Amino acid sequence: MPQVHIAITRKARPGQEAEFEAALREFARESLAHPGATGIHLIGPVSGVAGEYGIMRSFESAEACDAFYDSEMFADWQRRVAPLAEEGWARRELTGLEAFFRRGGSAPPRWKMAIVTWMGVFPTVLLWSALMAAPLSSVHRVVATGVTIALTVVTLTWGVMPILTKLLSRWLHKH
Repeated sequence: MPQVHIAITRKARPGQEAEFEAALREFARESLAHPGATGIHLIGPVSGVAGEYGIMRSFESAEACDAFYDSEMFADWQRRVAPLAEEGWARRELTGLEAFFRRGGSAPPRWKMAIVTWMGVFPTVLLWSALMAAPLSSVHRVVATGVTIALTVVTLTWGVMPILTKLLSRWLHKH
């Protein structure tokens, strides 16, 4: 069962930033006790947007994620923070490279992530460069490179990186 990583952005009301941030930190600590929660990372305020905070949460599974956001704990948080935050919040699941290396709320050392990323990128770029050389031979080099990179990113995101990080998980997270 694959882990689920969620990114949320929420904006504090002007003048309520300090109180919102204090409440957010307290809730973050409390919410880690929820079954299936494996990690949380707070970012804030988001650069260029005054009072906007980012929250990245990790869960053991989609079911654990759904249970958290349907929980009374989360509903209580929503009621508590309502006077401190602007209406609404954005939620998106992280499915790209940003989520591949996290396990149990922690990421492996950067040098290990770099090696695994190279292991995925190198053969994928070679593959797409070879396959697309003839079809893209008549277009401008920048366009050909753009197409090759787009195909590489898609292949890495939905194919190569999930496989590599799963296969090398024990090594990545061994300290």
